Amino acid sequence: MTGKLFDSGDLIYDGQARTGLLRFTRPSGPLLISTPVFMPVGTRATVKALWHRELEEMGYDLILANTYHLFLRPGHETIAALGGLHDFQGWSDHAILTDSGGYQVFSLADRVRFFDEGVEFQSHVDGARHLFTPELVFDVQCAFGSDIMMMLDDCPPADADRVRLQEALRRTHLWCDRVIEHRRQRIESGAFDQKRQSLFGIFQGGLDRELRERSMDYIAARPFDGIAIGGLSVGESRPELHAMLEWLGSRMDPERPRYLMGVGTVPDILEAVRAGVDMFDCVLPTRNARNGQFLTGLGKRNVRNARFARSDEPPDPECTCPVCARYSLGYIRHLFSVGEMLGPMLATHHNLHFFSHFMEALRAAIKAGEYEPFYERWKKIPF
Repeated sequence: MTGKLFDSGDLIYDGQARTGLLRFTRPSGPLLISTPVFMPVGTRATVKALWHRELEEMGYDLILANTYHLFLRPGHETIAALGGLHDFQGWSDHAILTDSGGYQVFSLADRVRFFDEGVEFQSHVDGARHLFTPELVFDVQCAFGSDIMMMLDDCPPADADRVRLQEALRRTHLWCDRVIEHRRQRIESGAFDQKRQSLFGIFQGGLDRELRERSMDYIAARPFDGIAIGGLSVGESRPELHAMLEWLGSRMDPERPRYLMGVGTVPDILEAVRAGVDMFDCVLPTRNARNGQFLTGLGKRNVRNARFARSDEPPDPECTCPVCARYSLGYIRHLFSVGEMLGPMLATHHNLHFFSHFMEALRAAIKAGEYEPFYERWKKIPF
C-alpha cells in the first residue's frame, strides 16, 4: 500500500462517521477532495444532460466512468490515442474513478459465464463475446489513465445461496491476488504510475456476516490503496443493507478510504456515513431527474404531477441553484409534458446541486461533532 491517496492523520471522527481528504496529482497540481464524497456517474464519459463545466461549478472534482461501456465503445485504445479519459472528455484538472465492469457483468446475467480465468460476456451492442480477466481490466483502466482503478470481482445477486457466495469469494480472492501481482509487474515495467494512479480492492460476502468478515480480512491484507464494499444494493431490502453497514462499521480498516459501490440515496448515505463509509456513487439522482423527480429538503417531488401544472413555485424554495432561482414547477412540468430536452437537463442540474450541498452539510456536521442530530433530522424526510 502506497498511502499516497489517503492520510488517516487527516481524519476527524464523530462516532464512526468521519471526514478526511483524498489526495490526487493532476497536471494543474495537487487536488484535495473532502470525504465523505458523492461521485456523479458518467457512464460513457459523460454525466447525462450536463456540461462538464456545470459539474465544476457545483464543486465536483471526482466522477465515475464505466469500464464495461467504454471498453465496448469507443474502446480503450481509441481513448488512449486521444490522450486518455481525462483529455477525451475535457476533465483534465479533475479526478476519475473507473469501475471494473463487474457490476455490469452481474446485470447481464443471461449473457455471462464465469471461469477462474475471468468472466466471459456477450456485448449488448453487437453480440460479440469478450473475456474480462483481472489483468485485462487493469490494463484497460491504465489505458484510460484512471486516478482510481477497481479490481475485477465476482458480484453475486442478493438471493444467491451460500454455495454461490462462497464461490464468489474464492474467485474474487483469486482475481485479487492476480491483479496485485500484475500491478507489481506493471510498476517494474513503468506502465503503472504509482504517484498518480490508485487501485482499490473489493470484498464480497452478500448478507452472510461470516463470509463478509472473511473476505474483508482477505482484501484488507493486500496492498490496495482503498477498500470497496461490493455486493450490496443488488436486490436486498433497505433494512438488510443498513444492518450490514452497521455491523461492518467498526470492522473496516480505518487506514484506507472505504467505498460503498453503487449506493447513493439520501437514507443509505446517512446510514453508511454513520458506519464510517467515505465514498459513494449512484445513478439515481441523475436517472430519476430524467424522469421528472426533484430531490429537495422536504423530500422527493415529481414534477410530472398534475398539481404542479399552474404552480409558480420553484422546485425547492430553499435551494440556491440556478434552476430554482429562475424556473417554476409549472414551466418545468410543461417541458417534461412536451418532451423538451431542457426539462431533464434542469432536473439533473438541480439534483446534483442538491447532492453537492447535502454532502457539504454532512461533512460540516461531522466536523462540528453534530452528526447524530444531522442524521436524525434528515432520516425523517421522505426520500
